[in-house]
Amino acid sequence: MSEISVELPTGATTVSADWAAGTHGSTIVIAHGAGTGKDHPFLTGFADALGALGFSTLRFNFPYVEQGRRMPGPATHAIATWNAAVAFAREQDPEAAVWASGKSYGGRMASMAVSDGLVVDGLAYLGYPLHAPGKPEKPRAEHLPAITVPQLFVEGTNDPFIQPVTQFEDVVATCQDARVVWIEGGGHTFEVKGHKRPASDIGASLAPFVAEFARP
Repeated sequence: MSEISVELPTGATTVSADWAAGTHGSTIVIAHGAGTGKDHPFLTGFADALGALGFSTLRFNFPYVEQGRRMPGPATHAIATWNAAVAFAREQDPEAAVWASGKSYGGRMASMAVSDGLVVDGLAYLGYPLHAPGKPEKPRAEHLPAITVPQLFVEGTNDPFIQPVTQFEDVVATCQDARVVWIEGGGHTFEVKGHKRPASDIGASLAPFVAEFARP
């Protein structure tokens, strides 16, 4: 385990991270969802599968998790952490392409960091939370059209965070370079009714889509 120094508006702090070196010169930095942390089986399964495909991976916690809180802190804290995590990844392998990926909240915070100036080669979202369930009138998408790097949305067709799907498709259509991979029947954690699997297996099953997107 490593520690990443983060300069927050409230002062300096550190977050825990796990770096795993790959073989082909591309790094995927991975952020967790709002209610979990970097060691959730979904993320470890996802990262391990990417590692088996040759990618370097970096998983990290947001500061609120390090502080033992369940609810995310300000977006500025998450954006600062994303910047620090990408800088750490570049220090480990300065020649590698760097891709940002995240589950739900972690992916949305990556997109906000990129719209705020963070430089990465692309963004891969695992269940982008377009809006809170049942509140499509409050989409979180105003920054997405300004992002110029490629964006990959991996989405479950039954995810309540993107219903109605037509609204989500309209948002993706406003992006400059974006594509969607649909997981038929998948919910927000990509669970499929009647097809129970461990979270680590579900995470691992998504790795090939992101690998194809990010492969050099």
